[in-house]
Amino acid sequence: MSTNDTSVTGWVGWGVFAAIVLLIGGILDALHGLQALVGPDTAYFVADAGLFSFDIEGWGWWHLISGLLLILVALALLSGATWARVVAIILVALNAIGQLTLIAAQPWLSLILLALDVLVIYALTVHGHELKARRRA
Repeated sequence: MSTNDTSVTGWVGWGVFAAIVLLIGGILDALHGLQALVGPDTAYFVADAGLFSFDIEGWGWWHLISGLLLILVALALLSGATWARVVAIILVALNAIGQLTLIAAQPWLSLILLALDVLVIYALTVHGHELKARRRA
């Protein structure tokens, strides 16, 4: 299938998968950010390992903003917006780099999230164009 083909195939599920993963990740990121901002003294945050060190408030703002961005991009992906594919790939690539900085603190979670990031990038680069055709169908 060429990139100019506007037919919808079963592969559109990859694009929907990517959007749902981004939506869930955005919600979790935003909730973690709010938790860090509202109650940094009552939450458990371990910052002993990693390449970068942030204070709890800075970490909270980062995750709140990135979570809200991920939610908006995921909704735009589901509506078939082409710009959302590019923004999503950039945000997921940044998240993958961020996970590399956290491998020392949480190796299994970081590796799982890295694998999900790779799947989302694959889905959006190879099959993301079908999301626009899905909207028209």
